Parts: sequence; C-alpha cells; structure tokens
Amino acid sequence: MLALATLISPAASGQERPVAVDLELVIAVDVSGSMDRGEYALQRLGYAQGVSHPDFVRAVRSGFHQRIAVTYVEWSSARLQQVIVPWRLIDGADSAAAFARELGKPPVTAARGTSISAALDFAARHIAASGFEGRRKAIDVSGDGPNNSGRPVDEMRDRIAAQGIVINGLPILIRPSPTFPAMDRYYEDCVIGGPGAFVLPVRKADEFATAIRRKLILEIADNVSGRVVPIQAREPVDCLVGEKMRDLHAPHYPGLND
Repeated sequence: MLALATLISPAASGQERPVAVDLELVIAVDVSGSMDRGEYALQRLGYAQGVSHPDFVRAVRSGFHQRIAVTYVEWSSARLQQVIVPWRLIDGADSAAAFARELGKPPVTAARGTSISAALDFAARHIAASGFEGRRKAIDVSGDGPNNSGRPVDEMRDRIAAQGIVINGLPILIRPSPTFPAMDRYYEDCVIGGPGAFVLPVRKADEFATAIRRKLILEIADNVSGRVVPIQAREPVDCLVGEKMRDLHAPHYPGLND
C-alpha cells in the first residue's frame, strides 16, 4: 500500500473533506523550568523511539483506517506553547520514522510557571483545527509538576473531556519534587479525563522509552477499559496545590504570578 501524503496537512493540500483517521493525538510535553535539558532530551528521544518502534506501527496498522494523525507540542507557562512537529499522518514505518526524525529540532525556551491547563486548552484547539477527522481524539500530556499558572487544571480537564477528547497522563517522577512528590496521584485526580483515561508514571530514566511506547500503543488501541493507576480508598488530591505553592513562594520570586 502506498504511503499517503504524510508530510503535509489536509488543509495545505487543498482537500475539502477532512482525512479520516483512527486517532487524532496531541503529544503535549512539559519543558517548564523544573525540567532540565537532560529531561528535555530524554522526552524527545523517548517519543522518537516510541513512534518509530515496530509495535507502535503494528498498532497503527491494526485500526479501522490503518492510520492516525499526530502532532508534538512543547509547553511551559500559560503563555508558552509551541508546535515542534505539526500534524502528520502516520500510516506505516516510513511515516513513523519521518515523524521521529522531526523531533531533532531544537527545544523551545522554557518559561517560569507550569500551566497544564493552558497546554490542554491549546491542544484541544489544535485538534479542532487539525484538518483530520478522528474516530477518537486524545491528548497525551507529560510533566513533573502541578499546575501553578493559568486556569485551574481540573476545570479545563472537565471542559475538554466534555468535548469527547480523552486526556491521558505521563507524570515524570525520576526526580520527585520534595514539596509535592505525588504527581501520579495528582495526574489521576486532576489532569486525566474521558472514557478509558489512564496514568502511566515514569520513575526511572531507563523506563522512559518503554513507558512512552506502551502509552502510545494504549492510546491507539480501541479497547482501553480503565486507568493504569488503580483508584484506592484515600483522600483526593487538592487540584490547586500548585497554585497554593506558587502563592507561598511568590514573595521570594518576583514575576512568578505574571
């Protein structure tokens, strides 16, 4: 089967009707100040290896349309979201490898603040303007800190889930924050949403590529039935914990609330 036009969007090709795909997926990656360049590179490499892996390609080819649309976005503050790889159609090994190669672009400049809510809002609007028509729509958001900028994350989560977009989470716990180490619980309670939404924490650097590949395959699959992180009897996480920590430290860091 000949590969479809993988390096241009439907809008750019002049097509009037959206291209049907099994999944429209926004990969939204945290590059805020709490992440260092090693973690930026680790995320880029993990997604490049995940997308180009034969298991990922087989999952794509097993769908009804045998193709998905993917874009890669880096974000930090409420005012910084940047598309690193625009919408690309992946329908086989060649287009998957081409997407992985595009992840070699320089990373964005990080800004102070972590706005998961703004990243989700940007991703949802990006899906609406994709030029594709997915049987399913999902946002894959990764990060190592709670929302502390922009709108409350749980309110944004609920609004986007109501649009039929599933939000899945990849909390990075390689170097847990001493002030708030429970990022897996935070993502579970405050960030993910929609049918079959799940959290897949990463606790060691050498687990990153495998975790990303597993997560991408789960997102492609039609039969995801629940969350990876089990729900236990416990007090729910305060979804405003990041904002409260920000306000506590704001007097010592001018401009933190800008």
